[in-house]
Amino acid sequence: MMCWETLLDYGLRSLGIGERLLPRADFTFCQQVVLIGSGMIWNVYFGILALISGFLLATLVATGKASDNALLRKPAEWFVFVFRGSPLFIQFFFGYFLFLSLKQVLPAAEPFSSAWLGALVVLFLNTAAYSAEIFYGGLQSVPKGDLDAASAYGLNGWRRFRRITWPTMLRLAWPAYTNEAIFLFHATTLVFFSGFPARSQKGDALYYASYFADKTFNPFVPYPILAGYFILLTLCIIGLMGFVNARLNRHLPQAATRRPRLLPQIIR
Repeated sequence: MMCWETLLDYGLRSLGIGERLLPRADFTFCQQVVLIGSGMIWNVYFGILALISGFLLATLVATGKASDNALLRKPAEWFVFVFRGSPLFIQFFFGYFLFLSLKQVLPAAEPFSSAWLGALVVLFLNTAAYSAEIFYGGLQSVPKGDLDAASAYGLNGWRRFRRITWPTMLRLAWPAYTNEAIFLFHATTLVFFSGFPARSQKGDALYYASYFADKTFNPFVPYPILAGYFILLTLCIIGLMGFVNARLNRHLPQAATRRPRLLPQIIR
């Protein structure tokens, strides 16, 4: 089978599109690359949705944790403490059994017992807690002079938060938040080990990598392929987050880069 035919047959298999039966013998390198890449669709799905929704919740939790009102501060502190203090792997198992119990009481909650939604909720809550702590540190680091200047210009309450506090918090917290985004996408591999089932073999990248490792008794081909995909994904995240960081800091003076003058050194 040509590599192009393999791509057409298995490129979207993790979504239930294409060839249903996995190859049983005579595995080619192309088959492993294509199928593991197909599973990466789910890892990207988990990572993107958890990151976007977690960003919104993290902003609210960080704001609540920085509040003087104990009714807002205490729930935010406990939320961060619980999800940062327990391993993500354990959270997957607790979430799975919680959703199973909920399904018995409320049949409409059945989708939460599947990986595509239940595991996504666990990742969403976990990254929201870690991101909230990062954003809280950014809120605490906002220069007091900026806030005083905003008040002098008549900016108070929501207007000051929207135009001064929140943008400054993002600029200060963005490098650390970039690391959290990378860790989140790497953490999506834990979905394979959790109790959440992959319906109809619609597994993630680690599902297919483990399949080839078990069938060939050679883990030194599929797992490096999987690592290569995540390295490429990490480079994409760094590039995208770097672009956002540059936009956040576009008003700040940038240090001029001087090209080295090689000719005088050569003459000397």
